[in-house]
Amino acid sequence: MLVALGLLTSFFSFLKFFAGGVCRTNVQLPGKVVVITGANTGIGKETARELARRGARVYIACRDVLKGESAASEIRADTKNSQVLVRKLDLSDTKSIRAFAEGFLAEEKQLHVLINNAGVMMCPYSKTADGFETHLGVNHLGHFLLTYLLLERLKVSSPARVVNVSSVAHHVGKIRFHDLQSEKRYSRGFAYCHSKLANVLFTRELAKRLQGTGVTTYAVHPGVVRSELVRHSSLLCLLWRLFSPFVKTAREGAQTSLHCALAEGLEPLSGKYFSDCKRTWVSPRARNNKTAERLWNVSCELLGIQWE
Repeated sequence: MLVALGLLTSFFSFLKFFAGGVCRTNVQLPGKVVVITGANTGIGKETARELARRGARVYIACRDVLKGESAASEIRADTKNSQVLVRKLDLSDTKSIRAFAEGFLAEEKQLHVLINNAGVMMCPYSKTADGFETHLGVNHLGHFLLTYLLLERLKVSSPARVVNVSSVAHHVGKIRFHDLQSEKRYSRGFAYCHSKLANVLFTRELAKRLQGTGVTTYAVHPGVVRSELVRHSSLLCLLWRLFSPFVKTAREGAQTSLHCALAEGLEPLSGKYFSDCKRTWVSPRARNNKTAERLWNVSCELLGIQWE
Protein backbone atom coordinates (compact mmCIF):
# COMPACT_ATOMS: atom_id res chain seq x y z
CA MET A 1 0.00 0.00 0.00
CA LEU A 2 2.78 2.42 0.92
CA VAL A 3 4.57 1.58 -2.32
CA ALA A 4 1.40 2.29 -4.32
CA LEU A 5 0.91 5.63 -2.57
CA GLY A 6 4.51 6.48 -3.24
CA LEU A 7 4.11 5.72 -6.93
CA LEU A 8 0.93 7.81 -7.13
CA THR A 9 2.67 10.70 -5.38
CA SER A 10 5.52 10.50 -7.86
CA PHE A 11 3.07 10.38 -10.76
CA PHE A 12 1.12 13.45 -9.64
CA SER A 13 4.37 15.28 -8.86
CA PHE A 14 5.45 14.53 -12.43
CA LEU A 15 2.18 15.95 -13.77
CA LYS A 16 2.49 19.07 -11.65
CA PHE A 17 6.11 19.60 -12.68
CA PHE A 18 5.08 19.67 -16.32
CA ALA A 19 1.99 21.79 -15.64
CA GLY A 20 3.80 25.03 -16.38
CA GLY A 21 1.96 26.20 -19.49
CA VAL A 22 0.88 29.82 -19.08
CA CYS A 23 -1.04 32.01 -21.51
CA ARG A 24 1.40 34.89 -21.99
CA THR A 25 -0.34 37.02 -24.59
CA ASN A 26 -1.33 40.55 -23.63
CA VAL A 27 -4.25 40.70 -26.07
CA GLN A 28 -7.13 42.81 -24.79
CA LEU A 29 -10.77 42.18 -25.73
CA PRO A 30 -12.85 45.38 -25.55
CA GLY A 31 -15.88 45.02 -27.81
CA LYS A 32 -15.40 41.25 -28.18
CA VAL A 33 -18.13 38.74 -27.30
CA VAL A 34 -17.39 35.35 -25.75
CA VAL A 35 -19.58 32.37 -24.88
CA ILE A 36 -18.25 29.79 -22.42
CA THR A 37 -20.23 26.70 -21.51
CA GLY A 38 -20.04 25.45 -17.93
CA ALA A 39 -18.35 28.63 -16.75
CA ASN A 40 -20.14 28.66 -13.39
CA THR A 41 -17.35 26.59 -11.84
CA GLY A 42 -13.84 25.20 -12.31
CA ILE A 43 -11.67 26.01 -15.30
CA GLY A 44 -14.61 27.51 -17.16
CA LYS A 45 -15.11 30.05 -14.39
CA GLU A 46 -11.41 30.95 -14.37
CA THR A 47 -11.43 31.25 -18.15
CA ALA A 48 -14.41 33.60 -17.91
CA ARG A 49 -12.67 35.62 -15.20
CA GLU A 50 -9.56 36.21 -17.31
CA LEU A 51 -11.48 37.07 -20.48
CA ALA A 52 -13.66 39.49 -18.50
CA ARG A 53 -10.50 41.02 -17.05
CA ARG A 54 -9.37 41.68 -20.61
CA GLY A 55 -12.58 43.56 -21.36
CA ALA A 56 -14.73 40.99 -23.18
CA ARG A 57 -18.48 40.71 -22.90
CA VAL A 58 -18.71 37.20 -21.45
CA TYR A 59 -21.71 34.89 -21.49
CA ILE A 60 -21.68 32.15 -18.88
CA ALA A 61 -23.83 29.41 -20.41
CA CYS A 62 -24.72 26.85 -17.76
CA ARG A 63 -27.44 24.57 -16.45
CA ASP A 64 -27.43 25.90 -12.88
CA VAL A 65 -28.38 29.56 -13.32
CA LEU A 66 -28.19 30.38 -9.60
CA LYS A 67 -24.65 29.05 -9.43
CA GLY A 68 -23.90 30.91 -12.63
CA GLU A 69 -25.17 34.18 -11.18
CA SER A 70 -23.01 33.67 -8.11
CA ALA A 71 -19.95 33.11 -10.31
CA ALA A 72 -20.80 36.10 -12.51
CA SER A 73 -21.24 38.36 -9.48
CA GLU A 74 -17.84 37.29 -8.17
CA ILE A 75 -16.19 37.86 -11.57
CA ARG A 76 -17.83 41.26 -12.03
CA ALA A 77 -16.57 42.38 -8.62
CA ASP A 78 -13.09 40.99 -9.25
CA THR A 79 -12.62 42.39 -12.77
CA LYS A 80 -14.75 45.55 -12.57
CA ASN A 81 -16.35 44.39 -15.80
CA SER A 82 -20.14 44.59 -15.62
CA GLN A 83 -20.55 42.73 -18.92
CA VAL A 84 -20.55 39.22 -17.45
CA LEU A 85 -23.91 37.65 -18.19
CA VAL A 86 -25.56 34.32 -17.37
CA ARG A 87 -27.85 32.38 -19.63
CA LYS A 88 -29.51 29.00 -19.16
CA LEU A 89 -28.00 26.13 -21.16
CA ASP A 90 -28.56 22.44 -20.50
CA LEU A 91 -26.37 20.46 -22.88
CA SER A 92 -28.29 17.26 -22.09
CA ASP A 93 -31.40 18.66 -23.79
CA THR A 94 -31.37 19.82 -27.41
CA LYS A 95 -34.44 21.98 -26.77
CA SER A 96 -32.45 23.92 -24.17
CA ILE A 97 -29.50 24.24 -26.56
CA ARG A 98 -31.75 25.60 -29.30
CA ALA A 99 -33.46 27.98 -26.86
CA PHE A 100 -30.09 29.30 -25.69
CA ALA A 101 -28.88 29.83 -29.26
CA GLU A 102 -32.12 31.54 -30.29
CA GLY A 103 -31.92 33.90 -27.33
CA PHE A 104 -28.24 34.66 -27.84
CA LEU A 105 -28.63 35.35 -31.57
CA ALA A 106 -31.48 37.74 -30.83
CA GLU A 107 -29.36 39.49 -28.22
CA GLU A 108 -25.94 39.69 -29.89
CA LYS A 109 -24.88 40.61 -33.41
CA GLN A 110 -21.35 39.27 -32.94
CA LEU A 111 -19.56 36.29 -31.43
CA HIS A 112 -15.77 36.17 -31.46
CA VAL A 113 -14.95 33.22 -29.20
CA LEU A 114 -16.93 30.09 -28.36
CA ILE A 115 -15.38 27.90 -25.67
CA ASN A 116 -17.04 24.49 -25.41
CA ASN A 117 -15.87 23.83 -21.87
CA ALA A 118 -18.70 22.07 -20.02
CA GLY A 119 -18.62 18.33 -19.50
CA VAL A 120 -19.52 15.31 -17.42
CA MET A 121 -17.24 12.50 -16.27
CA MET A 122 -17.77 8.95 -15.06
CA CYS A 123 -21.54 9.19 -14.70
CA PRO A 124 -23.59 6.08 -13.95
CA TYR A 125 -25.33 4.91 -17.10
CA SER A 126 -28.06 7.32 -18.10
CA LYS A 127 -29.47 9.01 -21.16
CA THR A 128 -30.12 12.61 -22.07
CA ALA A 129 -33.56 14.06 -22.77
CA ASP A 130 -33.06 13.05 -26.40
CA GLY A 131 -32.00 9.47 -25.65
CA PHE A 132 -28.23 9.84 -26.05
CA GLU A 133 -25.78 8.21 -23.64
CA THR A 134 -24.93 11.05 -21.26
CA HIS A 135 -21.19 11.41 -21.93
CA LEU A 136 -21.72 11.33 -25.68
CA GLY A 137 -24.78 13.56 -25.48
CA VAL A 138 -23.33 16.28 -23.25
CA ASN A 139 -19.62 16.25 -24.04
CA HIS A 140 -19.89 15.78 -27.81
CA LEU A 141 -23.37 16.07 -29.32
CA GLY A 142 -24.46 19.01 -27.16
CA HIS A 143 -21.44 21.08 -28.16
CA PHE A 144 -21.67 19.89 -31.77
CA LEU A 145 -25.22 21.26 -31.98
CA LEU A 146 -24.36 24.47 -30.14
CA THR A 147 -21.46 25.18 -32.51
CA TYR A 148 -23.69 24.48 -35.51
CA LEU A 149 -26.33 26.93 -34.27
CA LEU A 150 -23.81 29.71 -33.55
CA LEU A 151 -21.47 29.21 -36.48
CA GLU A 152 -22.90 31.85 -38.82
CA ARG A 153 -22.53 34.45 -36.08
CA LEU A 154 -18.90 33.40 -35.64
CA LYS A 155 -18.31 33.70 -39.38
CA VAL A 156 -19.68 37.23 -39.64
CA SER A 157 -17.54 38.21 -36.65
CA SER A 158 -14.30 36.71 -38.01
CA PRO A 159 -11.55 36.38 -37.12
CA ALA A 160 -13.20 34.13 -34.56
CA ARG A 161 -12.31 30.96 -32.67
CA VAL A 162 -13.90 27.79 -31.32
CA VAL A 163 -12.10 26.07 -28.44
CA ASN A 164 -13.13 22.53 -27.53
CA VAL A 165 -12.01 21.26 -24.13
CA SER A 166 -10.98 17.62 -24.54
CA SER A 167 -8.60 15.51 -22.44
CA VAL A 168 -5.50 13.36 -22.61
CA ALA A 169 -8.01 10.59 -21.86
CA HIS A 170 -8.86 10.63 -25.56
CA HIS A 171 -5.85 8.35 -26.04
CA VAL A 172 -7.88 5.53 -24.47
CA GLY A 173 -11.07 6.33 -26.35
CA LYS A 174 -12.66 4.64 -29.36
CA ILE A 175 -15.58 5.63 -31.54
CA ARG A 176 -17.71 2.50 -31.35
CA PHE A 177 -20.13 3.12 -34.20
CA HIS A 178 -21.78 -0.27 -33.65
CA ASP A 179 -22.68 0.75 -30.06
CA LEU A 180 -22.43 4.53 -29.95
CA GLN A 181 -24.95 4.80 -27.09
CA SER A 182 -23.15 2.11 -25.04
CA GLU A 183 -26.31 0.03 -24.80
CA LYS A 184 -24.46 -3.27 -25.28
CA ARG A 185 -21.52 -2.53 -23.01
CA TYR A 186 -20.93 0.38 -20.65
CA SER A 187 -17.97 1.55 -18.63
CA ARG A 188 -18.16 4.93 -16.90
CA GLY A 189 -14.47 5.58 -17.40
CA PHE A 190 -14.32 4.49 -21.04
CA ALA A 191 -17.51 6.41 -21.88
CA TYR A 192 -15.74 9.59 -20.82
CA CYS A 193 -12.66 8.68 -22.88
CA HIS A 194 -14.77 7.96 -25.96
CA SER A 195 -16.46 11.37 -25.67
CA LYS A 196 -13.11 13.13 -25.34
CA LEU A 197 -11.88 11.42 -28.51
CA ALA A 198 -15.06 12.67 -30.19
CA ASN A 199 -14.09 16.22 -29.16
CA VAL A 200 -10.71 15.91 -30.88
CA LEU A 201 -12.20 14.37 -34.03
CA PHE A 202 -14.88 17.08 -34.14
CA THR A 203 -12.19 19.76 -33.93
CA ARG A 204 -10.22 18.12 -36.73
CA GLU A 205 -13.19 17.86 -39.09
CA LEU A 206 -14.54 21.30 -38.17
CA ALA A 207 -11.20 22.92 -39.02
CA LYS A 208 -11.25 21.28 -42.44
CA ARG A 209 -14.75 22.56 -43.16
CA LEU A 210 -13.97 26.08 -41.89
CA GLN A 211 -10.98 26.72 -44.14
CA GLY A 212 -11.19 30.18 -45.66
CA THR A 213 -13.97 31.42 -43.35
CA GLY A 214 -11.79 33.25 -40.82
CA VAL A 215 -13.00 30.93 -38.04
CA THR A 216 -10.43 28.58 -36.53
CA THR A 217 -10.76 25.84 -33.94
CA TYR A 218 -8.58 24.08 -31.40
CA ALA A 219 -8.88 21.13 -28.99
CA VAL A 220 -7.24 21.40 -25.58
CA HIS A 221 -6.21 19.18 -22.69
CA PRO A 222 -6.43 21.35 -19.56
CA GLY A 223 -4.36 19.00 -17.42
CA VAL A 224 -5.22 17.11 -14.26
CA VAL A 225 -7.27 19.76 -12.46
CA ARG A 226 -8.98 20.06 -9.09
CA SER A 227 -12.59 20.52 -10.12
CA GLU A 228 -16.13 19.22 -9.65
CA LEU A 229 -15.81 17.08 -12.78
CA VAL A 230 -14.82 14.03 -10.72
CA ARG A 231 -17.88 14.25 -8.43
CA HIS A 232 -19.39 11.02 -9.82
CA SER A 233 -16.35 8.94 -8.81
CA SER A 234 -15.72 8.49 -5.10
CA LEU A 235 -12.29 7.00 -5.89
CA LEU A 236 -11.21 10.00 -7.95
CA CYS A 237 -12.60 12.39 -5.32
CA LEU A 238 -10.45 10.63 -2.72
CA LEU A 239 -7.35 10.67 -4.93
CA TRP A 240 -7.84 14.34 -5.78
CA ARG A 241 -8.04 15.18 -2.05
CA LEU A 242 -4.98 13.08 -1.23
CA PHE A 243 -2.88 14.47 -4.05
CA SER A 244 -4.32 17.97 -4.32
CA PRO A 245 -0.87 19.63 -3.97
CA PHE A 246 0.22 17.85 -7.13
CA VAL A 247 -2.65 18.63 -9.50
CA LYS A 248 -3.48 21.88 -11.22
CA THR A 249 -5.66 24.58 -9.77
CA ALA A 250 -8.61 25.71 -11.85
CA ARG A 251 -6.66 28.84 -12.81
CA GLU A 252 -3.73 26.74 -14.02
CA GLY A 253 -6.11 24.45 -15.88
CA ALA A 254 -7.63 27.41 -17.73
CA GLN A 255 -4.34 28.50 -19.29
CA THR A 256 -4.47 26.36 -22.43
CA SER A 257 -8.06 27.35 -23.19
CA LEU A 258 -7.00 30.97 -22.83
CA HIS A 259 -3.97 30.42 -25.04
CA CYS A 260 -6.08 28.95 -27.82
CA ALA A 261 -8.67 31.70 -27.49
CA LEU A 262 -6.18 34.57 -27.45
CA ALA A 263 -2.69 33.82 -28.74
CA GLU A 264 -1.65 35.54 -31.95
CA GLY A 265 -0.55 33.49 -34.95
CA LEU A 266 -2.41 30.24 -34.16
CA GLU A 267 -4.47 30.28 -37.35
CA PRO A 268 -2.21 27.84 -39.27
CA LEU A 269 -2.70 25.34 -36.42
CA SER A 270 -6.49 25.21 -36.69
CA GLY A 271 -7.76 21.72 -35.92
CA LYS A 272 -4.79 20.84 -33.73
CA TYR A 273 -4.63 19.66 -30.12
CA PHE A 274 -2.93 21.66 -27.36
CA SER A 275 -1.68 20.95 -23.86
CA ASP A 276 0.22 23.33 -21.56
CA CYS A 277 -0.20 26.10 -24.13
CA LYS A 278 1.56 24.29 -26.95
CA ARG A 279 0.62 21.90 -29.69
CA THR A 280 1.04 18.28 -28.69
CA TRP A 281 0.49 14.85 -30.19
CA VAL A 282 -2.80 13.01 -30.40
CA SER A 283 -3.63 9.32 -30.56
CA PRO A 284 -3.63 7.52 -33.93
CA ARG A 285 -7.43 7.23 -33.65
CA ALA A 286 -7.66 11.01 -33.29
CA ARG A 287 -5.79 11.43 -36.60
CA ASN A 288 -8.14 9.20 -38.58
CA ASN A 289 -9.84 11.43 -41.15
CA LYS A 290 -12.34 8.77 -42.18
CA THR A 291 -13.48 8.31 -38.59
CA ALA A 292 -13.75 12.07 -38.14
CA GLU A 293 -15.89 12.44 -41.24
CA ARG A 294 -18.08 9.48 -40.33
CA LEU A 295 -18.58 10.77 -36.79
CA TRP A 296 -19.57 14.15 -38.24
CA ASN A 297 -22.19 12.55 -40.49
CA VAL A 298 -23.55 10.30 -37.73
CA SER A 299 -23.74 13.27 -35.34
CA CYS A 300 -25.76 15.23 -37.89
CA GLU A 301 -28.13 12.29 -38.32
CA LEU A 302 -28.61 11.88 -34.57
CA LEU A 303 -29.33 15.58 -34.15
CA GLY A 304 -31.49 15.89 -37.25
CA ILE A 305 -29.40 18.63 -38.85
CA GLN A 306 -27.72 19.17 -42.21
CA TRP A 307 -24.25 20.63 -41.83
CA GLU A 308 -22.23 20.57 -45.02
